[in-house]
Amino acid sequence: MMTEQDFRDLMAGVCAPVTVVTAAEGGTPHGSTVSAFASLSLRPPMVSVALDRASGLLARIQTTGRFGVNVLGAEQKALALRFAGRSANRFDSVRWEYDHDLPRLPDAPGWLVCELTSAVAGGDHRLLLGTVVHARTATAAPLVYGHRTFGTHSAFAPVA
Repeated sequence: MMTEQDFRDLMAGVCAPVTVVTAAEGGTPHGSTVSAFASLSLRPPMVSVALDRASGLLARIQTTGRFGVNVLGAEQKALALRFAGRSANRFDSVRWEYDHDLPRLPDAPGWLVCELTSAVAGGDHRLLLGTVVHARTATAAPLVYGHRTFGTHSAFAPVA
């Protein structure tokens, strides 16, 4: 029988990109670090993001119907930790701006603007499906999370 800890240990070995998902409501920026992010479709371009059902960010995205995804670079571990914390002032002392009316971290190498297509219940999380309406990218190594630590793809050797 698999325990919750068995599942956690198994999933810790699966590397995932590190993103900061954002939304704005009433002129106030909101954001959280999310590693449960994936490409979903090319036609139309879609992504998926999983957020805890108790997340305030989830409620704001469901209210506004839009969210942004900042794909963090290999040198942005501190930024990932800042948005993973419980601080109510995550945007204080962080360089950010509005882009398409969503909070954007301009130093992040990737940026997506998404319209919420649907939200699917999944245990203690909700899976948000978003259609990408704007994307900006740069050629920088992404920050990834795996084995309970931060790293980058460039640290991995190709498999023959």
